[in-house]
Amino acid sequence: MRLLRGRTLSFVSRPQARDDHQSYVYEEDGALLIAYGKIIAAGTYDSVIGQASDGVETIDHRPHLLMPGFIDPHIHFPQMQVTASYAANLLEWLNTYTFVEEQRFADEAHAKRLAKLFFDELLRQGTTTAVAYCSVHKGSADAYFAEAARRNLLMVGGKVMMDRNAPDALTDTAQSSYDDTKAVIAEWHGQARNHVAITPRFAITSTPAQLEAAGTLAREHPDLLIQTHLSENDAEIAYTLELYPEAKDYTDVYARYGLLTGKMLLGHAIHLSDREMGAIAEAGAIAVHCPTSNLFLGSGLFDLKRLKAHGVRTAIATDIGGGSSYSMLRTLDEAYKIQQLRGHRVPPIESFWQVTRGNAEALGLTDRIGTLEPGSDADIIALDASATPAMDIRMETVTRLEEELFLLQTLGDDRSVRAVYVAGEPVSVD
Repeated sequence: MRLLRGRTLSFVSRPQARDDHQSYVYEEDGALLIAYGKIIAAGTYDSVIGQASDGVETIDHRPHLLMPGFIDPHIHFPQMQVTASYAANLLEWLNTYTFVEEQRFADEAHAKRLAKLFFDELLRQGTTTAVAYCSVHKGSADAYFAEAARRNLLMVGGKVMMDRNAPDALTDTAQSSYDDTKAVIAEWHGQARNHVAITPRFAITSTPAQLEAAGTLAREHPDLLIQTHLSENDAEIAYTLELYPEAKDYTDVYARYGLLTGKMLLGHAIHLSDREMGAIAEAGAIAVHCPTSNLFLGSGLFDLKRLKAHGVRTAIATDIGGGSSYSMLRTLDEAYKIQQLRGHRVPPIESFWQVTRGNAEALGLTDRIGTLEPGSDADIIALDASATPAMDIRMETVTRLEEELFLLQTLGDDRSVRAVYVAGEPVSVD
C-alpha cells in the first residue's frame, strides 16, 4: 500500500465553460491511496490517511499537482527516427522518410530496441497510455506489446495493414494483414494491460479487398478500437477519391466497409464537409487533433468549434513522427494557438480534461484510466509549474488553478513532469 500526497486534480465531465467547477475535483491538500495497482481512495489528505494501514509508505509531492497520466491517442511507434525530417508536405514526407524508416522494423532486434526507447520517452513526458501504429511487420507489434507488458503499461497498438502505394518491402496483402492481425489479437489483446487496435493505415495504402478484411475484423471483434487517417491533406483527399470513385467522399470510403463506428479513431480529420461531420457524429467516431503535425507538415488547421457544433467527439494527440514533440503539454500549447487562429478560445481546464478523461472517453477506457477515481488503475503523474526559471518567476503571480494550468501548457514540457507512477509503481523519468 502506498499513499501519495499533493494537490490533486481529476475530471468528472467535459467542462462547459471556464468556471464550470462541477466538471472537476480539485483538492489543495489531497491524497491518493494505492494498492494492487489501483486507486482505492481519493480525497483530502485528512480523509484518506484515516483509511491507510499502519506503516503505509507515504510520498509527499506537495506543492506539485497530481493528475492522471496523459493519454496520447495517435502516435507512430516506428517513426522515432524520422521525427524532425524536412519535407514540403505529407505525401513527400511519407515517401522520402517514413516508408524508408519503417522497412527497418522487419528486423526483430531493431524493433525491440526502439520499443524500449519509445516507452522511455513517453514516460519521461508523463504519457502513460498511447494508441500506436506499429509497422506492417507483425514482429513490430510483438515488440511493442512485449515491452508494454514488461513495464505493465496500458497501451493500445496495431499492426499496420497496407497492401499498395508503398515499397514492396513494406506491403502485406489483404489476406496476410487479416491473418497477422488475428494472430496479434490472439497473442496480445487482454494480455497484461495490452489492447489491440485494427489498423488500416489509410485509404490510399489499402485496396478495397484489404478494407473489406479490416471490416471483417471489426465485425468479428466489435470491442476493439479501429485507427486510421482521414482528410489530413488536400492531395491525399484527391488521390483517395481517384482510388474510390464510388465513394461520396473520403469518410464514406470507411463507412462502406463497416469501419465508421464508435470505436474508430480518425487521425487529423481537418478538411471535412458538413456531410462528413454529420456521418462521423452519427457513428460516434472520434476526430483526433494532431496539432504539431498539422502545423509541421502544413496540412491545415483543425476546426474544433465546427466539429463540436456538429456533435463530433474529439481527442488530441502528438502524431509522432509527423508531430514535432512527444509532450502532451507542448501539444496543448500548439492546439490552443490553432484554435486562436480559428477564432475559438479554449479554456485550459478543457485542455487538461481532453488529455486525461477526454482522451480516455474517446478510447472507451474511463473505467481504467484518465481519472483519479477509486477503482481506476493508478497511472498518475506529478506536475511542477515552476520547473524552469521562466516558469518559476511567472508562478510568483499565479493565484488560480486556471492560471497554473495555462502556464503548464504554454511553457511546460518534460521538465515539468516530476514523477510518474504506472499501476501504482514509481518509474524513472530522468
